[in-house]
Parts: sequence; C-alpha cells; structure tokens
Amino acid sequence: MTRDLLARVLADVAARKTVVVATDLATGEARLVRPFDADPGADVSLAAAAREAAQRDESTKLEREGGAIFLRVFNPPVQVVIVGAVHIAQSLGPMIRLAGYEPVIVDPRRAFATEARFAEGIPLVREWPDEALARIGLGRRTALVTMTHDPKIDDPALAAALRSDAFYVGSLGSKKTQAARRERLRAQGFGDAQLDRIRGPVGLPIGARSPGEIAVSILSQLVQALRLPPGARASAA
Repeated sequence: MTRDLLARVLADVAARKTVVVATDLATGEARLVRPFDADPGADVSLAAAAREAAQRDESTKLEREGGAIFLRVFNPPVQVVIVGAVHIAQSLGPMIRLAGYEPVIVDPRRAFATEARFAEGIPLVREWPDEALARIGLGRRTALVTMTHDPKIDDPALAAALRSDAFYVGSLGSKKTQAARRERLRAQGFGDAQLDRIRGPVGLPIGARSPGEIAVSILSQLVQALRLPPGARASAA
C-alpha cells in the first residue's frame, strides 16, 4: 500500500467511513472501494463483494475472471452511545470498552453524568440528545441504547437513531413502556418498519436482574446484531 493510499484510508476511518482496499494479486495494483457510497462508475461486482466483506467485518479474496483480488476491510471502530448515566450504564460502559468498542454516555442531567460515577476514560457528554447526537454522528458502525425512562431525553435520541443507519437501537423499559414509546414516536411520523428496529425491552432474555446482568444481556444482543445475520440469530436463540 502506498503512502498516499494509506493516508486516504486513515482519513476515511477517522471520518467514521468504511473503506476497502482492493489489491490485484497478480499485479499488486491497489485501489480504494467505498462500499456504502453511491458511485455510478463503480465496478458492480467488486463493490458488491466489498460491501459483503465490510458487513462481515472480514477481509477476503475475491476470485473472478481476470485474476484474484484481495479485499482488505477497514471499518471504523464500533461506537456505542448510551443515553442515560444510570446504574446499568455504569456497568455497561466498561464492558463495551472491554469488548473493543467505543462507549460514550449522553445525559444532560449533570447530577448523573459525573466522572465519579464512571470508569476513567469513558466520555461523558452533558448535552440533550438531539444536540449531542448531531455532533457525534450516527452511522453504520453505531449502536444506541436509551436508559432514562424520561421521554424528554429518550425519545429525541430514538428518533435520531431511527433516522440513521445505526445497526442497533435499544431502549430500556417494560413491554407497557415500549408500547407507549412506540405510540409517541408513531405520532412523530415513524412507521411500523422503523419502530420495529427498536429492541425493547432491551437485551437478550436471559433472566437478568441486577444492573450488571442487564448490561451483559444488552451487550450480548448488541454483538448478536453486529455479527449474526437475521436468519442465524433465530437459530442461535
């Protein structure tokens, strides 16, 4: 990989964009493929293979007429936005970091979002979600989970996530709370297909009770959403 090509890769990843380096194994010639960007002049089969590799988060070799091409995937880190600096977030934040992801806590309530309550190095954003998320950005490598039970805080965050490409959207609360939440968001113009993206009650149904156990169930569901296609999730349940 040339220095110029590497610089372009690093710039894309810093901007939280996925990029794939496609290298012709016969000639060594390399080029960039941005699998999720619209490009009318793109090589269709190469773009499709790069998109599939990026979604799997796995580099791969593409065999096709004319020679093999190695597709090296460069995905930005997974970012997990936790809305609500509550007890479960205190457990979930460090777990997310141990899993290799990037946590960020968003909560305008300064009595909750304090450094004393959270592990060192976990970013705390003391802003209202609509302001914070506009600055943070929500993309294909973003997960978001709301935890405050306060519609003034949770609903704007969920609305922003449903308008984005976030791969995981979850919300803490009972089935009754989830039903009320759906009706409020439906009144904002969201349809059933969009509302069905919200995982609520959030987390895998493992009988979790304590904040730590609930955090485990949420992180497990998040990993499942990231790593397993929908068909495989059903068989793994």
